[in-house]
Amino acid sequence: MKFRPTETDGNAKTLPPDNGGKMDHPKRRDPRSALLPGLRSSPMATFAVAAIFLTILVWVFDARAASNIDYLQLASVIDLRSDHSDGNLSVEALAALASRRGIDALFITDHDRMVMEYGLFPLQHMLRRREERQSINRRGATSYLKAINAAGEKFPEVILVPGAESAPYYYWSGSYFKGNLTAHDHEKRLLAIGIDQPEDYRRLPVLHNAPSMKYTAPFMPQLMIFATALGLGVVLIRQKGGARRVGIGICILSTLFMLNTKPFRSSPFDPYMGDLGIAPYQLYIDHVENLGAMTFWNYPETRSGIRPLGPIRVSTLPYPEVLEQARRYTGFAAIYCDTITATDPGREWDRVLAQYCRGKRKRPVWGISTADYHKEEGAGEKLGNFITVILARQKTKTDILKAVRKGRMYATRGRFPQRPVLSLFTVGTEDSAALATLGQEIALPSAPIIRASVSSQVPSNHSITVRLIRSGQLIYTESGEPPLVIDFRDSGFPSGRKGYYRLEARSPDIGILLSNPIFVTRN
Repeated sequence: MKFRPTETDGNAKTLPPDNGGKMDHPKRRDPRSALLPGLRSSPMATFAVAAIFLTILVWVFDARAASNIDYLQLASVIDLRSDHSDGNLSVEALAALASRRGIDALFITDHDRMVMEYGLFPLQHMLRRREERQSINRRGATSYLKAINAAGEKFPEVILVPGAESAPYYYWSGSYFKGNLTAHDHEKRLLAIGIDQPEDYRRLPVLHNAPSMKYTAPFMPQLMIFATALGLGVVLIRQKGGARRVGIGICILSTLFMLNTKPFRSSPFDPYMGDLGIAPYQLYIDHVENLGAMTFWNYPETRSGIRPLGPIRVSTLPYPEVLEQARRYTGFAAIYCDTITATDPGREWDRVLAQYCRGKRKRPVWGISTADYHKEEGAGEKLGNFITVILARQKTKTDILKAVRKGRMYATRGRFPQRPVLSLFTVGTEDSAALATLGQEIALPSAPIIRASVSSQVPSNHSITVRLIRSGQLIYTESGEPPLVIDFRDSGFPSGRKGYYRLEARSPDIGILLSNPIFVTRN
């Protein structure tokens, strides 16, 4: 049996069948004589042919195994703002800086819409105060994409991928007059990556985006009630005396309430509906998925979401629970400039990956590093401190996006130019030449052998600690100077079940590294 690794989407490649053919010679000849003239049916001939065949077979298997893990390692920065929203640099300046620093790809994710508004009951959408800041849709999605394309043409060595950071929903509590007005979950953010059409930015289902008829149906009953009242008011206006005055009042009020219904909205929700759980975010994820783009939860355990903001307060509590609540998203920020515990062994990430292994999810959830980059030295950070290394066949936008979707990447945090490097991470066995690496799946006939090599971008003699995690459990730890090489045979992997390995490395002087998983089934 041949054991071959596959990508997690199940698109495994198989060897083409051998082509049969007829002999040109009229007489049947011993095929060994063609290989080794003079050696017919002797034991030596049999041995020689077998040796040659085995040598070729081993070479073919080694070549196929090597090709399966032979990728370019492309340094990318995900989650940057330009001057199209609240960043300080133009897209061209970002590309120029990335080029000077040897960064291969930038994922530009400006804010799609930065709006907050509060209205007075019962006419919240009429008697309101609105604050709006620079964003993709305020400045224009067309100009945003043109700027990215122009910068890409000027700096072709840097692959530029467009996207957006979105806050699909927030809700109000308290009162402005009591001094406790609070906007909740305004910083519960998602990244949409790979959106190439201007209209798709305008139609994202976030509060206060472009008007749409897509979500009009739920508000039709209210409109019918107010339209009926308006009709009654028109009838009364035709009367005389007090009835006419009542009719005028009914017409004015019903018109105001019809307008306040706001049926042509960008989202079926509004900020006065309270806590709606995962629903507004799942709607956003499904919408982006239908566009053919990807979604990532951003900084799920941020501690900066609770603070005063002018005359109000904002309150976004850490939200790692969304990793288990939401479906069909691509991944999440496993490393960013704040505390995170969801990546600890056995926590939210491992629980989600376990759901995939049990068949409870259709696809895995991948981890990335997000920079939240607004300007150089912003919060003491540089472009290049947060690097997601993508394993791609070629340095093209298409191959990079394909690799991200398949999880062929690992996340790092360092101090540019220093960062950890995962030079090797594979799973195989002694009995098979097949190997699997990040984001791939493999079926093995015996105990998995995990091989890894962790080094540093800049040579260092500082110690680094590597931890190997199998299906949510820490199974191996080793510390030493880079390059730190691991060759570990896991005899404890259960037979007949799917599991996975992932790796993390930490050093106070070099940085942090988190790999994406390699999925394994032991037959």
